[in-house]
Amino acid sequence: MVDYRKIITLEPGKRSGKPCIRGLRITVYDILEYLAGGMTVDEVLADFPDLTLEDIQACFAFAADRERRTSFLVA
Repeated sequence: MVDYRKIITLEPGKRSGKPCIRGLRITVYDILEYLAGGMTVDEVLADFPDLTLEDIQACFAFAADRERRTSFLVA
């Protein structure tokens, strides 16, 4: 599994502090939204030549970690 902490950055002045990829202005949300909307990984990589497969894997790892840390109390 990729260590997303080396790839995903948080900068208060960039994209309103949203998690970005390697300090670029591309957010984790952007990538996940493109993929959820039906784009393939290869299409995302073609549209964003600054990205790597490892960057996309880091987005998945970041989202999985965030989901794992989210808990809901069901009454």
